[in-house]
Amino acid sequence: MAGFYDRVILPRLLNCAMSQQQMARVRAKIVPEVSGDIIEIGFGSGLNLGYLSPEVRSVTAVDPSEGLHRLAAPHIEASRVDVIHMRTSAEALPCESSSFDAALCTWSLCTIPDPIAALDELRRVLKPGGMLAFIEHGASPDAGVRRWQDRINPIWNKIGGGCNLNRVPDAMLRESGFKVKRMDAGYIPGPKIATYTFRGVAQPI
Repeated sequence: MAGFYDRVILPRLLNCAMSQQQMARVRAKIVPEVSGDIIEIGFGSGLNLGYLSPEVRSVTAVDPSEGLHRLAAPHIEASRVDVIHMRTSAEALPCESSSFDAALCTWSLCTIPDPIAALDELRRVLKPGGMLAFIEHGASPDAGVRRWQDRINPIWNKIGGGCNLNRVPDAMLRESGFKVKRMDAGYIPGPKIATYTFRGVAQPI
C-alpha cells in the first residue's frame, strides 16, 4: 500500500498543492530570474516551465519521482524551451562541471535526503559567476510555530514523501559554499507550520 501511495497518490497530491495560487505568485517573482542553460533540481511536475523568461535556452530537469515524471510530460510537451528530463538524484548529478549558467530549486531542499550534497553538486555544475534562484519553505522564526514544526515533523515526513518542515534553507546554502545575494522570507497563505517561505538568489563563493 505504501508503494502505491508513493508512486500514484503522493505525486498527484504534491502537484495539486504546488499548483495553488499562492505558490504561483511566488514563482512569478523568482523563476524569471534565471537565464541561459539552466538546471532545475526537484523539477516535480514541471510547474516552473510556464514562468521561465525568454532568456532561457534549455532546462535540464532533475527529479527521481516516477509519478511526477509522468505528470510533467504535458508541461514539457507544451514548453517552448528544450527540456532534458532526468530521473535521478540531485546528490549525484550526471553533468559536467561548470556546464550551466544558472540553477533553479523550488520547494525541494525540504525533501532531498542530503540537501548539502545536492547544493554541493549545484555549485560544481554552475559556471563561474552562475546563480541559483530558490524558493523553499522551512523553519519559522516564531518560537511557537517552530515547536509545532519540530513536533509534527516526524509524521509530516512520512506522509509527505520525505518533506521536512524545520530545515533552514539559507543556512544550508551558506554551509555548501553559496553567498545569499538577496532573500525575502515570510509566511504565504496557508498553515503556518508549512508556509514560512525563503525566496531569493545565491551565487557560489
